Amino acid sequence: MSHEERVRACYQHAALRKVVTGKGMTNASLRKRFSVPDENYSTVSRIIADAIRAGFIKPQHPGLKSRRMASYLPAWA
Repeated sequence: MSHEERVRACYQHAALRKVVTGKGMTNASLRKRFSVPDENYSTVSRIIADAIRAGFIKPQHPGLKSRRMASYLPAWA
């Protein structure tokens, strides 16, 4: 999967989580979706950051300082 495809899949995962469960996407949920080991969390963090920059997703709680507890929603939510 190319980097662009992963960014798009990140958006799709966030949208599905919002619609199906009503919850936001997390780093852990995206790692599980991509089958990325926990120790490679930074790979998924970069994809999330790129999806935010592209305007596909947004932080669920913008004022939250802790990245560990961060969750993300599709931009339209």
